[in-house]
This record gives sequence, structure tokens and C-alpha cells, in this order.
Amino acid sequence: MSGAGGTSLQDALSDLLVVAARAGVPEGVARAEALSLAAALAESAPGAPADWASVTPGAGTQDFFDAAVRGRRWRGAPTAVLTDLVAQGSPEKISYAEALAELASAACSLGEPTMRVIGNASVAAAAQLQAAGARPLQVARSPQPQLNAQAQQNAQAQQNAQAQVNAQPQVKPAVEVAAEPAQPERTVEELLAELDELTGLAKVKREVHRQVAVLRVEKLRTEAGLKSPTITRHLVFVGNPGTGKTTVARLVSGIYKALGLLSKGRLVEVDRSELVAGYLGQTATKTAEVVASATGGVLFIDEAYSLTAGDLGADQYGREAVDTLVKEMEDRRDDLVVIVAGYPEPMEDFIAANPGLASRFRTTIAFDDYSDEELTDILTGLAEAADYELTPNALDQFKVILASTRRDRSFGNGRFARNVLEAAIGRHAWRLRDVTAPSTEQLRQILAEDLTDEPTEADKPSTETEPTAAVGEPAPQAAPDGEPEQGEQA
Repeated sequence: MSGAGGTSLQDALSDLLVVAARAGVPEGVARAEALSLAAALAESAPGAPADWASVTPGAGTQDFFDAAVRGRRWRGAPTAVLTDLVAQGSPEKISYAEALAELASAACSLGEPTMRVIGNASVAAAAQLQAAGARPLQVARSPQPQLNAQAQQNAQAQQNAQAQVNAQPQVKPAVEVAAEPAQPERTVEELLAELDELTGLAKVKREVHRQVAVLRVEKLRTEAGLKSPTITRHLVFVGNPGTGKTTVARLVSGIYKALGLLSKGRLVEVDRSELVAGYLGQTATKTAEVVASATGGVLFIDEAYSLTAGDLGADQYGREAVDTLVKEMEDRRDDLVVIVAGYPEPMEDFIAANPGLASRFRTTIAFDDYSDEELTDILTGLAEAADYELTPNALDQFKVILASTRRDRSFGNGRFARNVLEAAIGRHAWRLRDVTAPSTEQLRQILAEDLTDEPTEADKPSTETEPTAAVGEPAPQAAPDGEPEQGEQA
């Protein structure tokens, strides 16, 4: 499960748990999150489920894919634990981000190596390090020995990708970071400035600024002993996938804490599967536990409409979850904000399905699709965060891809840009597979050919050799993963 010079998933997990213990993170929470991230990154690698299960006692193939579904949201955004550590100003945040980056690197060794896994790991590692304020770092590891000829060529490509790690200055050692004092909490102004720096989202920014102004005045009036109308703080985010909903929810949680409206400011992100249990009666307990874990922060429920409607209409499990959610929102109204998100029309039906929801969710914020120019900016930002540089011709090629891509409800927006970059990073490593000592410029530059499936002369197989599926992967459409979106911004 690890190649020469690489770190195995077991070793990377052990190192991460050491940092988690220093940070006060429960071992079970850190372990589950780390294994979900590893599964999400290696999901497309043949043989990965068996390797993953070998470090997960009692787990099987289905457990691997279930974990991958949970971890997809962190392929382009910081994990939940890391988000909490950053929000708390923990001195362990950089150490934890580095451990996650190393774990992403180790995920490249699960199963047979593929270029797409390298791309996934590079973007995910950069997202963790960037969130913690550490220097972005490109990751990839040598795969297992005893590979066939095709895999050996892939291995050389992985080693060339790893050379970028060695060619760049590294972040400070974890022991130095651990000695640093906790950083001061961020102010409302700083968080709003970060919101304003996001690509696009003009309407969203205006509405969040308006909400902040209203809530700030309400708080000041209450402190002054004046009467103030009760203003619900819960929000509905509507829009297509990849339009930045999770990123904005994360900022809102920090803003509400800075305003003194929440005690912790953490973001807990869930979907139906994390609220609904397998049997009636268990769902209420499961939902209540999730809400309790989010108390002091924001509970973000993606595709919330799945709780009240499906192919066969509303089901009693979903209704039980919604009824429990409404009760918990009332009981914890002073220290909990709930944000529900999804497509516009289904979300209207969701809010109307329960009177308790309609009375608590009065503010809806619409997230528009990104323009071609905005998507190009997002792609460029993601590449820079992962220590890559897109050449002008590569950017032109991306615009060609956008022009030929159908824009319907399944289009991934910021997620589409992330998927394109992940695939390009894999092709970039493949292109350098025969370069023994690539220069730093070669290791950094994404060329136009890295964004296309059309083989170059060097890639074209001989008449005796069949082309392999691992070499060229189609330009991705919207991936079936959950939020993060723009940077996805997630």
C-alpha cells in the first residue's frame, strides 16, 4: 500500500491521529474523517477498496464506497475537523492540515495508480493547507511495486509529480507550529472581506451584508434594552451545484460567531444519509445527535428537499427527521443556525412541506451560475493554490471546453472547474512520465494539451499496443460529489 519513499495510508493515519490528540479532537472523529477523505480521493483506482479496507478493521467494499460518498465534499475544501481548528485559532491547525495533505498523498498508493487520483490528491491537499494558512504543496506518491508495464509508466509519472514537493520549500515542521499561541479570532470585517473576494456571487454578497447589518442592529437594540422584533437567522440557499453555497455557509458561521450570535461558529455539513436511520424511531435520535453536534454553530443540510420528497413522494423516515429538526431548532434557537440548500424548485416544496419550516426559514439567497470568465478565474485560483500555472493556451483551451459544454441543471459550475484541473494534473504527470529530471517550470506549467483527451504524437500507441483507459480520461462533467463547491469556493 505504499511505494518506495512513500507513506502508507496506515502510517499517514497514525501520524494524523497524533496531531488530532494534541488538538483535542476525538480519535474516532478524526479517523472516520481521514478514511472518508482517502476513499474519496482513491475512489476511481482499481483495487483501492481492498487496500483501504486493510487499514479499516471489519470494513468491506461497500464501506469504502460509502466513505467515499461522505468524503467527496472535502476534495476541494477543508475537512470539518480542520474547519473547526481554524475557527478556534488552534495552534495545531497547520500541523493537522499537513497531516491531511500527507494522508492525501498516501491515498495515491491505494490500488493501482491512476493519474486522476494524483489530480484529486493534489487539489485536496492544497485545499487543506490553504485553509490553515500553510503554504500550498503538491502531493503524489510512488505506487506499489510489482506493477505491470502500464502501471510502471504511471509510477514514473507519479514520481515526477512528487519531485515538485522536493523542489519547493516546505512549510514549518509540526513541532514548531505546535508551540505557537492560538491566533486571535477573525472579525466581522475580515470575514466579510473574504466573502467579497470570492469570484462572482454579487447578489449573494449583497444579501449577506444586509443580513449582517440587520442582525447587528438587532443585537445592539437588545443590549440597549430596546424592543426588537424576533428575526430568524436560519437561511435557505438555492442554486445549482458548485455555485459556492458551502463556502458562503462556512463564512456565515464565522460571521455569526464574530457578531456574538453563536458560541462556536463551527460548520457541520450533512445530507439525508446522515440524518435518516435504517428504522423508524431511530431517525429522531440520529437527527437530534447531529443537531446537538452543530450547536454553537451552523448546521448545513445539502439537498434538504430529499427529506420530504423522492421518486415516490415523501417518506416517513424523512418526515421524522424534519419533525425532529424543527423541534431541535426551537429548543436550541439561541445558539444554532440551520442553512438548508438545494435546487430552487425542490427547495420551495421542501419549505412548504412543514409549517414549522415555513415559519423558521424566511430568508432565501439565490446563487447564480458562474459565467465563463468567472469559471476561468476559479480554475486559475485552484491551480495557483495547488502550485500550478495555466499557460495562456491552456486557458484558451478551457474556454473552448466551456463553450462546448452543455449548461443544464447537472452542470457543476465551480466543481466543473475543479474536476477539469484534477484531470489536467493527471495528464500533466503522464506527459512528464519520461522526463527524468523535469525543471520547476515543467512541474508547474499546465499546457493546453493537458486539458484535452486528444493524444499527442508521444502518447499515440504503436500498432502493436492497445491504448489504455488510464491515459486519457474524458473532460469531466459535473462529478457526483457533494459540496464543497467554488474552490471549489467550493
